[in-house]
Amino acid sequence: MFERGFKAWCERYSKEKRVELGVSPSDPLDPFNLAKQLGYNVWYPSDLDGLSLQSANVLAQANGGWSAVTIVVEEKTLIVLNATHSKGRQASDLMHEISHRVLDHKPHEMDVSADGVMLLSGYEKQQEEAADWLSGCLLLPRDALYSIKSRRIEDTEAAKAYGVSVSMMKYRMSMTGMNKQFRAG
Repeated sequence: MFERGFKAWCERYSKEKRVELGVSPSDPLDPFNLAKQLGYNVWYPSDLDGLSLQSANVLAQANGGWSAVTIVVEEKTLIVLNATHSKGRQASDLMHEISHRVLDHKPHEMDVSADGVMLLSGYEKQQEEAADWLSGCLLLPRDALYSIKSRRIEDTEAAKAYGVSVSMMKYRMSMTGMNKQFRAG
């Protein structure tokens, strides 16, 4: 699935970014602070000037089928988040988009229609999985998961403290083997 050493690199990168931002290895990392530190702008559809009413209405729908989009022009990066999603979901979406940039992923396809509308198709499956893993490490590194488990903090409470969804907390606990480690111990 991943190149040998990729998961360890993600954990190291997460620690490095925490050090740079003055955050301990087991404390929450605010994705908006990381985006700012990396020089990325984060906006919501309401921040986009010149959108047609039709486009603004589509972007404002809770079930609009989109979470976030990254637009890169020369050296500038803009990440637009779906404001209708929960704060925990927005944190995951933002960290996922940041991860694509950190990993230097290029969208699988990008076209412009005859009437000038940009059409994005996303990333290859392997790139999506890599961005998922890195974003999970940035939001909930092993040090944080260990701290949560050792202090016997419930997933719901921990998710709130780390600004993530409960499903993200459960996913990371499961995928890192932390649940198994604490059941065995």
